[in-house]
Amino acid sequence: MSLMMPKEFLEVKEILAVPKNIVIVPHRNADGDAIGSSLAMYHYLTDKKHRVKVVSPNTYPDFLKWLPASDTVIQYDHQNRQSKRAIDNADVIFLLDFNDLSRVGEDMEGYLKNYKGVFIMIDHHQQPSDVARFLYTDTAVCATAQMLYQFLENLDDVDAITPEIATCIYTGILTDSGSFRFPTTTPKTHLVAADLIKRGAKNSLIYNKIYDTNSYGRVQLLGQALKNLRIIKEYNTAYITITEKEKKTNDFQKGDTEGIVNYALSVKGIVLGVLFIEDQEQKIIKISFRSKGDFSVNQFARNHYDGGGHDNAAGGRSEESMQKTIDRFIGLLPQYKDKLDHSYEV
Repeated sequence: MSLMMPKEFLEVKEILAVPKNIVIVPHRNADGDAIGSSLAMYHYLTDKKHRVKVVSPNTYPDFLKWLPASDTVIQYDHQNRQSKRAIDNADVIFLLDFNDLSRVGEDMEGYLKNYKGVFIMIDHHQQPSDVARFLYTDTAVCATAQMLYQFLENLDDVDAITPEIATCIYTGILTDSGSFRFPTTTPKTHLVAADLIKRGAKNSLIYNKIYDTNSYGRVQLLGQALKNLRIIKEYNTAYITITEKEKKTNDFQKGDTEGIVNYALSVKGIVLGVLFIEDQEQKIIKISFRSKGDFSVNQFARNHYDGGGHDNAAGGRSEESMQKTIDRFIGLLPQYKDKLDHSYEV
C-alpha cells in the first residue's frame, strides 16, 4: 500500500521544482537495490540542477562500483566530516530501501535524528517507521528501484530517465528480484524492465557486471559454505555457516557472501534456508533467512533475531557464539513444524 496520495506527489513536485541541496541515504551494507536506487535518484536530481550527495553509511560491494556516478558516493564512517556537512546543509534527505533509521547504524542514526529538514522515504519493506514527512511504500513491489520508477511515474516524469538512470534502476530490480524469479516479480516488473531496456539499460552487460565477476576467493568461499551445508529434514530446513576464519582464509571482501543463502533454499524439499555468518567487527552472527511459500521469515526474524525484511527474505542478528546461535535456532523449529510442513508444495 502506498501512503502517498496524489496531493502529496504534487507537494513533492513543488519541493523539487527549485534547485536544492539534497542528500540521498541508502541502508548500511548497501546491496544492489539500495545503491542502484540511490544512484538513479542522484542522476535524476542532478539532471534537474539540484546539488546532490549520496551519503552511504559504509562501503558496499565492489561488484556494484561500476555503476555510473558510483565514484561520487561518500561514506559516513570514513568521510565523517564531509558527510555531516552534507546532512547539515540538506534541504531534503531521501531515505531509500530502508524503513527505519536504525538501518543506517548507530552513529549515523543519532545524527539523522537531529535533522530538522524534509525526509522522503521510498521503500518496500514491511512495517515502516513514521520518521519521514513523505512515505512512498509498497511491500508487494519486488524492489525499491521499481518503487523509484513508479515514483517518477507519479511525478509524470518517466521521460527524464536517461541510460544512466535506467542502468541503475534495472540493477536494483535485477538484484532484489533474484533475477526476476521471486514471487514479488509481477507483470508490472517486467513492463518496467522492458521500458528501462528501451531507455538504455543494457540488460546482458548489467547481469555480467554483477554476477560474472567473482574473485577466486569468493568462489573458494562458496565452496567452503557448501561444505558447511546442513539439512534438518524433519523441519524442511537447511542452514549454512561461515566463520571468521573461513572468511579470512578465502580473502573475504564485502559482498562475497551475497546470494549464498539461496543455495540452502535450492535443495529439493527445503522450505526454510538460513545463512549464519560470523562478524568479528560487529561481534555478532549475521543471519540471512529465505523461505518458500507462506512461511514468513520476516515475522520469524522479528520474533527471535531483532530483524525483519520481507515474507520470503529477511535478516537478523545474534550476539551469542556461532554454536549457541545454531543450537537456539534448531530449538525454535519444533514450534514452527506445522507451518514449515504446509508452507509450500514440496
